[in-house]
Amino acid sequence: MIKKFLGKFSKDIGIDLGTSNTLFYVRDKGIVINEPSFVAINTRTDQLIAVGIDAKKMLGKTPAHIEVSAPIVNGVISDFELSEKFIKHCIEKIHRGSFTISPRPKTIVSIPLDITEVERKAVQDAVANAGAREVRLVDEPIATAIGARLNLQESYGRMIVEIGGGKTSIAIISLSGIVTSKSLKTAGNEFDNAISEFVKENFNVNIGKKASEEIKIKIGSVIESKENHEISVKGRNMLTGLPKEFKISDSEVREAIKRPTKNIVDAIRATVENAPSELMSDLYESGILLSGGGSLLRGIDKLIKKELQMPVNIADDPLTTVVRGTGILLEDPVLLKEVESLGNITIN
Repeated sequence: MIKKFLGKFSKDIGIDLGTSNTLFYVRDKGIVINEPSFVAINTRTDQLIAVGIDAKKMLGKTPAHIEVSAPIVNGVISDFELSEKFIKHCIEKIHRGSFTISPRPKTIVSIPLDITEVERKAVQDAVANAGAREVRLVDEPIATAIGARLNLQESYGRMIVEIGGGKTSIAIISLSGIVTSKSLKTAGNEFDNAISEFVKENFNVNIGKKASEEIKIKIGSVIESKENHEISVKGRNMLTGLPKEFKISDSEVREAIKRPTKNIVDAIRATVENAPSELMSDLYESGILLSGGGSLLRGIDKLIKKELQMPVNIADDPLTTVVRGTGILLEDPVLLKEVESLGNITIN
């Protein structure tokens, strides 16, 4: 009864728990939190030191008693306690200045495809323990399609490819459900790792995650362009152990990420091949919708279009499509009932 009473003064929240970034959508307000999925903890006192961008800035620069962690790996919770603290911090931040002392919001959380029952339960429990009175789960591709304002309720096939930080989710949707799907761990982080390994092998330099991510964002591409681009990067010389600055070109980055790019294209092709024949004309007409941070990699839409001979579009503001989908579902309980994943819980 107390939680239901407190719930009247709480704000309904949509959550996209991403490997790279976590976003919170508040009903009637929009996206209020968009932070890297990092937390910094004082291991001596178990105190939360920093969250989000402030924690990410500490990576590789902390003393022994401060630990910076990413509690969400490949789209699922890898550290339950840290995830709970992270989510609780965000919920309390959202309700700061409101009338409720102990917020008990209704929440809708997007989850990756193919997660296990244990991983699903971890998401539910972490969000519930962080203060939610109700936890509803929605598959990521469904939330993406809704965030892109696609009509899912008709018998018409649509294909969604969500390239996140830790996972790529591929799904063909019709009649508010997933007809066929595929999930793989090749995603944004895999591009970063490939760049880091390429630099190590070809330049004898060790670079950190921040540097490899910066290379990807600034000059990363999967198709040749008319102009050549390059960027100066600093790292540690593996031979001398001293700092070293070098330049890397966009053509070298393309070579570095060739394999993960091919893995994603092959997975999309396999999903299309497994689709029912009756949906093929729909897919050829509607094409493929790309979303997630990986869809911003230069030329990836053109490459997929060339390889599959299908129309390819990138969602408007692809980094926020999933959480905007959860926000739409907060306003539409009928649609939520149609598309929600099984196993949702209400906390009494």
